[in-house]
Amino acid sequence: MIPLQTQSTLPDWAALAPTLLLGLTALALLLVDSIDPDEDSPGLLAGVATLGSVLAMVVTGWYLVAGTGMPRTGGAIELFNGQLIIDGMSLFFTFIFASVSALVSVASYDYLADRAHQAEYYALVLLAATGMTLMASANSLATAFVALELSSLPSYGLVAFLKNNRGSVEAGLKYFLIGAVSSSVLVYGISLVYATTGVMKLPAIATALEGGVAGQGTLGVLGVGILMVAGGFAFKTASVPFHFWAPEAYEGAPAPISGFLSSASKAAGFVLAFRVFVTAFPLEVVAGTLDWTLAFTVLALVTMTLGNFAAATQDKVKRMLAYSSIGHAGYALIGIAIVTGTANQGYALGASMLHLFVYGFMNTGAFLFVALVEYWGVGRTFEDYNGLAKQAPVACFAMTIFLFSLAGLPIGGGALSKWALLSATASAATLSAYLLAAALIVNSALSLFYYSRVVKAMWIEEPTGDFEVSSYPTGLYAAVVGAAIVTFLLLPAFGVVSGTAFDAAAALF
Repeated sequence: MIPLQTQSTLPDWAALAPTLLLGLTALALLLVDSIDPDEDSPGLLAGVATLGSVLAMVVTGWYLVAGTGMPRTGGAIELFNGQLIIDGMSLFFTFIFASVSALVSVASYDYLADRAHQAEYYALVLLAATGMTLMASANSLATAFVALELSSLPSYGLVAFLKNNRGSVEAGLKYFLIGAVSSSVLVYGISLVYATTGVMKLPAIATALEGGVAGQGTLGVLGVGILMVAGGFAFKTASVPFHFWAPEAYEGAPAPISGFLSSASKAAGFVLAFRVFVTAFPLEVVAGTLDWTLAFTVLALVTMTLGNFAAATQDKVKRMLAYSSIGHAGYALIGIAIVTGTANQGYALGASMLHLFVYGFMNTGAFLFVALVEYWGVGRTFEDYNGLAKQAPVACFAMTIFLFSLAGLPIGGGALSKWALLSATASAATLSAYLLAAALIVNSALSLFYYSRVVKAMWIEEPTGDFEVSSYPTGLYAAVVGAAIVTFLLLPAFGVVSGTAFDAAAALF
């Protein structure tokens, strides 16, 4: 049962309320559109999508405060014979998905002005978010794969939504083709794990491996299977070398969708990786077969370094943010890379969860600012942003908060989330952990260089043309300013969020 602050209870299935709200809202949008498909009602569609996302966010927040699925209230809630599990980690990430969906829905009201198929657009956003919440709750490899596909398939359509834009359609096609290959790799890895253990549920896999079900002749098969599963997750998180789709997809997609994919979709890949590897493949059980922390260490180092160095060479702001998001995937990988016996495992995983939480607001906000600039018809290069602060000081101030927080300066929650990652590496006290800490510091310093280029262009440089901002769209402005306020407030409120993240992570061990 679900304990609430009033000491009353709800049936166990109510733990899926956030997921159900997102899914039913998507269906409601299609129903509204089908009643009168020729009627132009963008406000109604955006309002329904935003309302559903906000309700899911509020219910999730309520569950987190009440301790639903946490050890202090009886532990995780299992549904459908253990195929789904609702605990602190699943609710923590569901809050991220619902929040990002709400921001994207609000911003898209203006961004999609005068465009067709808006109901389908919002429905796809919410269906993708529904799949992400199921990824966070998946307790079986089969459920995890189905949930990942439910998240991915709407994303392909969203990237290619701008049908008359060749870049958008091309990006969607590339995303789909690479996604199909990565799904094949993942499902083949799952089949190898199943062939070795004979079970699909994550705890049952760990139990089977502890019992020695993987004989000497099948250890190699198991190791290959685990590596392929890791590769499938690396695609979803845009980790090197599975990142090729990200810059093209983020640049070609509508800017709100770029923010949605780089924040919510990335977080979904991470929560699934956290649960699968910690629960199904405990390091002490599979260490003789495959040291996956070493694999994630290499992934983290290469991902954060390549992402940041590539971002530093870009001349377009949106593409710079795309490569920057790859770098941040490397930062988030630190948590799972140092989950060793010498580290405070709950703290290490919790630090990555915190970074993904803050990242969800500051990175989505940065892409929504790009959407605002695209709405005004400003160009895409750094030079095109010259002098923009003179005409839109509020929006540019919000963008400054996003960028400096992404770099790790104490203007937003990003500074403390990176500090938490550094503290986690110190607790591990291994050579690889210290190497990750050094890479985090060096790459954060590099990121300050290219983030500052945008700030310098907006506030210091003189405009290169006679451009004037003709309007200030309410939805886009509200989303950008709202994300900036949350990013800033996460600095003083970091302790509140961190307690929830560390408790949720510790419950996995």
